Amino acid sequence: MFVSAEIRLKDSPISGVSALSDNDSMPVSRGFTRPKGFKSGVNKSAQSAYNKVVAEITVSEELAKSAFITYLYNAVAAPVRKIGGSGELMLGEERAVLKLTAERAEKQLRQFLGEKIAEIIDIGYKYAFLEEKLHVCLPEREKRLLAAALIAADLEGDCAFIRRKLEGTEEFCIDGFYRFRLAALQEKWSKILDYIPQGFSVNDLKHFCEFLVGESNRKIYVKGNAVFAENFVPLRRSRLTGKEDLETEIMLSDAGFVYCLGKIESSTEDFLQKYYAERTVFS
Repeated sequence: MFVSAEIRLKDSPISGVSALSDNDSMPVSRGFTRPKGFKSGVNKSAQSAYNKVVAEITVSEELAKSAFITYLYNAVAAPVRKIGGSGELMLGEERAVLKLTAERAEKQLRQFLGEKIAEIIDIGYKYAFLEEKLHVCLPEREKRLLAAALIAADLEGDCAFIRRKLEGTEEFCIDGFYRFRLAALQEKWSKILDYIPQGFSVNDLKHFCEFLVGESNRKIYVKGNAVFAENFVPLRRSRLTGKEDLETEIMLSDAGFVYCLGKIESSTEDFLQKYYAERTVFS
């Protein structure tokens, strides 16, 4: 049984977060049941007095990870609103589902969804993977920063790989796709962990972060407790780790330069001085 709440995105007050794009949806994987009452693909039936092609796109995730569907909703609300589309959120006994409809720009919408799903997997799923398998003698805060740095180091390449795997599919089933289509990616993550010794220290983390920062020309902006990309789009990807916080957000951004707009907290300043020395501009 599903509890449904229809949301007309054109009236939604929720603004989108950072935008990117690429790819098509996903067939229901083996061992996964399509939620009752849901369709995917294109509905070509006539609409009262209009003969319009309406695209219906479904994204689902196991209920325990429904926060990912919420993140996705926040990301797509503004783009779907712009094209006059609508959305429906459904919570069942086992799955959370987002169903979107649009009369135009279906290809672009699917590309955008593919980009955001790649982000969910390579940040949300990878963080959980690292949290379970990363065995280092670091304090909790530094272990979290190390996980974020490992994600940021390969984020672009991993997301491109995920988007390619998503191409040509019909329905986005995030958990099934991760389990059955991304074994090679998970194997890659495991091999990387083999190179990280259990005795990895706070000083090792500092040197690793210095290396990553030195390799990047990306700029971000920090204002108060918010982080913004180079185009001033707010970055909120740390919420995919289960806890939204400034330090993790900065680390996930793979920034080479950090510009602080206005006064920041002393703890944030200490963090930047430690991991982004000579790459931070205070104003």
